[in-house]
Amino acid sequence: MERQKSMEKGLLRKSLSIRERKFPNEEAFLESGLSRKSPREITKKAQNDDGECRVTATVFFSTFVAVSGSFCTGCGAGFSSGAQSGITKDLSLSVAEYSMFGSILTLGGLIGAVFSGKVADVLGRKRTMLFCETFCVTGWLAVALAQDALWLDCGRLLLGIGVGLFSYVIPVYIAEIAPKHVRGSFVFANQLMQNCGIALFFIIGNFLPWRLLALVGFVPCVLHVFCLFFIPESPRWLAKKGRDKECRSALQRLRGSDVDISREANTIRDTIEMSEVDGESRMSELFQRRYAYPLLIGVGLMFLQQLSGSSGVTYYASSLFNKGGFPSAIGTSVIATIMVPKAMLGTIIVDKLGRRTLLMASCAAMGLSALLLSVSYGFESFGILPDLTPIFTCIGVLGHIVAFAMGMGGLPWIIMAEIFPMNVKVSAGTLVTVTNWLFGWIITYTFNFMLEWNASGMFFIFSMVSAFSIVFIYFLVPETKGRSLEEIQALLSNSVQ
Repeated sequence: MERQKSMEKGLLRKSLSIRERKFPNEEAFLESGLSRKSPREITKKAQNDDGECRVTATVFFSTFVAVSGSFCTGCGAGFSSGAQSGITKDLSLSVAEYSMFGSILTLGGLIGAVFSGKVADVLGRKRTMLFCETFCVTGWLAVALAQDALWLDCGRLLLGIGVGLFSYVIPVYIAEIAPKHVRGSFVFANQLMQNCGIALFFIIGNFLPWRLLALVGFVPCVLHVFCLFFIPESPRWLAKKGRDKECRSALQRLRGSDVDISREANTIRDTIEMSEVDGESRMSELFQRRYAYPLLIGVGLMFLQQLSGSSGVTYYASSLFNKGGFPSAIGTSVIATIMVPKAMLGTIIVDKLGRRTLLMASCAAMGLSALLLSVSYGFESFGILPDLTPIFTCIGVLGHIVAFAMGMGGLPWIIMAEIFPMNVKVSAGTLVTVTNWLFGWIITYTFNFMLEWNASGMFFIFSMVSAFSIVFIYFLVPETKGRSLEEIQALLSNSVQ
């Protein structure tokens, strides 16, 4: 009799599991029919024990350690603005030479981006972050000890390679370990920490000499290396490599020792097995109809992010303030004071408002700020309203950087980490990251020349790009908040079909 009841119970569980997607709380109903507990008690237990909804201390710590690499990225981005006057004076650099120094970070990022997907796939997410720091540490030391433009550029290039690798692996790692209902906020912390690094260097760059500033950038890289030894590897990467035991161990560590992670582990394993039916896709195989939609979203967002002029505004904020007649030391300090709280606000609301709404709001604010800068520099060139030009310049630069930090800076990386299946994540992620760094290098290298040629026209073009970005997001970018990675990829696959 007991054996028959046990068999009936098992069959009932198996039949109900087929309907799990339609009825996510079915397990609670099953338990309530087979135990003496009330449905309310069982439902509460099911919610608490759902591994995909647990936010543990390990998840928090692992995310914080991962995004510390983004802090190093922010330090590199903010360095060129604060160090510009000191470096050009000490090493007697021309505008062209300093433009090369400033932009070579993005050129290094482009080189790192080319290999980012493959390196992250071969070494794993955790060891790739360690690999990144070898470039960053060497790069900062080379910059700090440089005696001529060649060593300066070599150090900046090495730093860029590390940053380029970071730009892919950090959002991918966080997206693969974070529970789905907070994944957006956790990945957006990537942008938050990058803003913290930029803000720090904007402030201390006003009074620290550039060599000491480079040594300050060296310190968080060393601390990051130490902390990386205490976080788990991505369970999804371990599952992809067939290391199921380690995958379950990492997942258990992330979700908590008292949580049954069997369902999530099985879902990950099943999804990877389905994606591997066609084998690992090469770059040439990426351009197929079934991948066209996610590829258009990923590449399109990165393309528009850079053509909005965001990198140039951040890298050369001091030059923008000086051209508009506003004190650069005050301007960069104000930016540093405001951009971190704004990025924190973005981190909080990204999983409440959703990706689409925040992206469009960010683009609208960036477009208006660029238009204001266009008007400001137009007034400056014709000598109209000279008392208002510095105010317009300050508001425009401040608005552009803050708006970028709230949405367009971090959200394209979140979406990139969400939309591609495991079998194309390497090639697709590499292509998307290369697109970002390629156009970032073009913008940062030509920015100073365009600023000297026609600043008003340049920012008018940037404002039009932001306007087009709103249209692109409205019609093509889907909402991904609250969905698991597997659900997002199924949604995009069905859209193509």
